[in-house]
Amino acid sequence: MPPPSRFERTRPIGSPELMRVSEFRRYLSDLASATVASTDGTRTSRLGSLSPSLLADLRRNRGAEGNETLEVLAACVRHGKRVTVHLQCGEFALPLTIFPQEQLLHCPVGLLEFLFVHVDGVELLLVEPALLRPPDEDEASSTSGTLHHPLGPVLWQLAMRGLRTSLLPEIAGPAAYRVTPGLDLTRVSLTNAESAAVYRLRRESATIKAIQDWPGFDRLRAIYLLNALYLQAGLIVSRSHPSAIRDSWFTSLGAR
Repeated sequence: MPPPSRFERTRPIGSPELMRVSEFRRYLSDLASATVASTDGTRTSRLGSLSPSLLADLRRNRGAEGNETLEVLAACVRHGKRVTVHLQCGEFALPLTIFPQEQLLHCPVGLLEFLFVHVDGVELLLVEPALLRPPDEDEASSTSGTLHHPLGPVLWQLAMRGLRTSLLPEIAGPAAYRVTPGLDLTRVSLTNAESAAVYRLRRESATIKAIQDWPGFDRLRAIYLLNALYLQAGLIVSRSHPSAIRDSWFTSLGAR
């Protein structure tokens, strides 16, 4: 008999039963068979019955990586839409519910387990309107409130753990970046190099080409940091900055 999955070993006693991915994929297959193909030839079942504005945003931004977890979460936060994101974690489908307006996230298993055991290998299965409602004050202070967590620090961890290895569509392309003056990062974990980069970006604009050459950085670390700052609503993106225009000019020359 094969050994139990890593997910099963780390699930605490009393945690809710989660659907196995094989069962969830059968559910998605049944859902897809009842879904009319969209005009671009892809089926919409993976994106569920989202609001038209959010669905249009995700379809417009679908690129080489498709609609992966971080891109979907960024769009939901940007639109302020409550959603449930179903992720493959080992053998199980894990539902994360996002409440952007309340800045909360609901996770039915231990959040630290999700972030530090499973997050590197998650795969987006389905995103749909939230299946839960946000907690009221009494619920937030009760034991059930332990399933709800501040959204900002979780988004930071997801971005910095490398779920996405390219810039989010809204901040990609020739641009210079700067950190907003009032951004509060006291609840997130920063390395010395990241702290120094944030300090520098509070005082000057820089392109990704410049950031990747800073101490402790390469291009991938620069991508992680910029995505994380964007998800904290803490990034100013300038397309008209001289550095951005210069990068755009050199890029256009290289394409010839």
